[in-house]
Amino acid sequence: MKLSTIAGLVLSCQALSGQAHGAEAVHFSAAEIAAIETGLTDFPLMRAVKASIATRDNAEVEAVVPGRADNPVNVKRIEAIVSNADFEYLFPARAPEYSYRGLLQAAAKFPALCSDYEDGRDAEAICRKSLATMFAHFAQETGAHDKWRSEPEWRQGLHWVREVGWTEASRGGYNMECNPGSWQAEAWPCGTFASGEYKSYFGRGAKQLSYNYNYGPFSEAMFGTVRTLLDSPELVADTWLNLASAVFFFTYPQPPKPSMLHVIDGTWQPNAQDIQSGLLPGFGVTTQIINGGIECNQGTEKPQSLNRMAYYLAHAQNLGVPVAADEVLGCKDMKAFAAGGAGAMNIFWEQDWAYIPGNPNGGKSYACKLVGYQTRYSAFKAGDYGRCVQHFFPEVVIDPDTGGGANLPPVALIQGPSTADAGTSLVLSAQQSSDPEGMPLTYLWQLPAGVGGDSLSLSRISLTLPASEQDLSLSIGLTVTDAAGASHSTMHSLTLRGSGGGDGGGTYPAYVAGTQYLAGDRVSAAGGNYECKPYPYSGWCSAAAWAYGPGTGSAWQDAWLRL
Repeated sequence: MKLSTIAGLVLSCQALSGQAHGAEAVHFSAAEIAAIETGLTDFPLMRAVKASIATRDNAEVEAVVPGRADNPVNVKRIEAIVSNADFEYLFPARAPEYSYRGLLQAAAKFPALCSDYEDGRDAEAICRKSLATMFAHFAQETGAHDKWRSEPEWRQGLHWVREVGWTEASRGGYNMECNPGSWQAEAWPCGTFASGEYKSYFGRGAKQLSYNYNYGPFSEAMFGTVRTLLDSPELVADTWLNLASAVFFFTYPQPPKPSMLHVIDGTWQPNAQDIQSGLLPGFGVTTQIINGGIECNQGTEKPQSLNRMAYYLAHAQNLGVPVAADEVLGCKDMKAFAAGGAGAMNIFWEQDWAYIPGNPNGGKSYACKLVGYQTRYSAFKAGDYGRCVQHFFPEVVIDPDTGGGANLPPVALIQGPSTADAGTSLVLSAQQSSDPEGMPLTYLWQLPAGVGGDSLSLSRISLTLPASEQDLSLSIGLTVTDAAGASHSTMHSLTLRGSGGGDGGGTYPAYVAGTQYLAGDRVSAAGGNYECKPYPYSGWCSAAAWAYGPGTGSAWQDAWLRL
């Protein structure tokens, strides 16, 4: 018997007697499930988001102290911009639970904050703007807002560590989703006091994290389990988590909203729909992300938005962040983010109700699909696809990989720049290549004539590019092979900018960043002609030029075909 799945793979299954409700048991191998999950989540925006929400081990976080020589690179960058003395100056009215070390530990947990960029973006400028943005929102969300203080309001941030009026002894708050019977209570089961009453999940920390369905995912991101912070929510107020919760919110998207980090570092670029909704890069769109339903699209700036704008300008000046005259600081004319925008991405797994002729038990799909609304299963959590399938299809059995089944081939993946100047050098990486069974891989690079490499058998290769007056198009090949001999090959297109300059004068209209391109549209750029790929890849043709500009973006092949 053969089982077809929505993912387009053909997988084996077998029927057993004695199954619940008389259903046939359907067997998948763990490798098959992993391969489907990888296939459904392997697209550019998902890769970019996963990179930005990656976390370090807590042992590394706990080792961070100010001035430590072995602090991570992003932590050292923050230390160079904001010293302990600066922190004292900026937050003189803060609650004692907030500390300079806590700020550095929060950054250590999330390497993407103030990270290096390998594509030419200015890491220090992005870091300074990120900090100015976060500090401005701290001043609004947790500021004292006291006119009588000697410090101006922009320096009154981090005053509140717990929501006003709440203490750790408070009962019956923000826990309406705790009662058994809802999937939220099953996914994020609330902790209880000794009396059996549910813990209260009121606002704590610099972002005022609230509700069990936010504490649970944050706990899992920090500790690998939902239990830690559902049982001990006070940790979000009393430890470095009070600032890490704000960085968590800063780096995680809430589709169709992008993350604030991706707004600031340029990963998010508005498409035509966003532009029509008034969603333009600048400080104002971060207010829309945080509290747009209350503060934005009102025709006039609300008092909270005006506060944020003033605080941002002050923090920007203090941190040396240039504010362009045309930067959109407010959000009075910004509509809500919506499906179809550049930040829209489905990130939760839900049952796929499709009917598949020939599948057992009435043609069930035996698959889950990505959706835009919150469910208990996240695409950000490895293995949740299989959990989703088994939850909705109890007859599914996922067999551990013991080496006795058919070996699935590895997946070759090349990462690195797609454009470079002739006569220079660059590095390409195959480190994100993977094997469904987790076997070790060997690598073999294939280089065109004129291109040199330091080693053809390592996961990273340093290329020496030929000199040329004309623009050139090169293809770099890679074959990865697993321990059982299965292999997979891929190609990486590289455009060399010749020393003679020029854009090639293509046959088609010149590519213009920010234009709403559709599948089949043709443009000229980087000395060649390109066609926007069919759906679903066509959505990237209008996305950020640094990533998807034809012939020049770091991932342009995801969106365009070179003609």
